[in-house]
Amino acid sequence: MQDRSGFALVLTLVVTALMVAVVVEMIHQVYVDVSLSRGFRDGQQASLLAESGAEGGAKLLQMLLSTQNYTSLSDKWAEPIKLDDELGSIVITISEESGKINLNDLVFDNGVYKDFIPGALKRLGRRLQLPEDRWGALADWIDNNDQPGSGGVESSHYRSLKPGYGAHNGKLATLTELSLVEGFKPELLRQLRPFVTIWSDQPNAAATININTAPKEVLAALDDGIDDRMADRILERRKLTPFKAKGELSQVPGLDAGVIMRLSGSSWLSVKGNLFRIRAVARVKDAGRTVEAVVRLGGSKPEFLSWQEY
Repeated sequence: MQDRSGFALVLTLVVTALMVAVVVEMIHQVYVDVSLSRGFRDGQQASLLAESGAEGGAKLLQMLLSTQNYTSLSDKWAEPIKLDDELGSIVITISEESGKINLNDLVFDNGVYKDFIPGALKRLGRRLQLPEDRWGALADWIDNNDQPGSGGVESSHYRSLKPGYGAHNGKLATLTELSLVEGFKPELLRQLRPFVTIWSDQPNAAATININTAPKEVLAALDDGIDDRMADRILERRKLTPFKAKGELSQVPGLDAGVIMRLSGSSWLSVKGNLFRIRAVARVKDAGRTVEAVVRLGGSKPEFLSWQEY
């Protein structure tokens, strides 16, 4: 009888231990499910907040610039927007793509080099210690034929790689695509990214470079007559007073008259941009989402050319 009582006690303890383990596991699973549910909900809210921030940034640009004949880094849009309340927070930053050199304007569709961008890219490339034949490879990538140009390579070369692929024979669709072009390694792409774009001011038209927002490296690439010292003087002048016309380059102390004539008469330059990159970073509790978009102004409403969320 004592053996049976002892066995029953042991069995009861084992069953109780198992039940406790099951209950603990159930409580843990409920906690995990609730946490995941809350995390998913917070992530969704952060995503909506970031999307709203990007769209709001585009509308703000349209409102601020609709009656202004120039854009500059002194404008209100160039200041980060920070909003914070008990539900979450968002930071919106806007930069201008029009102050960069458009890689897609290197050549015409038939592979013939255009009259301004090739020189600007070569000067930028020398600053970044980029061999000039890299631009030949890019020209062959974006022209519409499979005939290799000087310093270039076409589909026959790319198909010999492992894995193989063909040349695009069309304009770059993303800046990341540049990493597929012969000689454009990831490190070089990181160097180029702040100074180049693939977007244009108008559909199917060449882009213009805004001298009010172009970085120093781009300004120095515009003409052989602009060195770092002259680029700094242009930066100083536009910081005091933004250029409202290209001819106002004549007010930059020491800038050569020939340079002024070439740049003020160039159709590749402007004092107003309509291409902008908007970055909206939203956070709801522990969840964060970022939307990065490129928008083009000029029509009845902003046109989004690129949209990434991560």
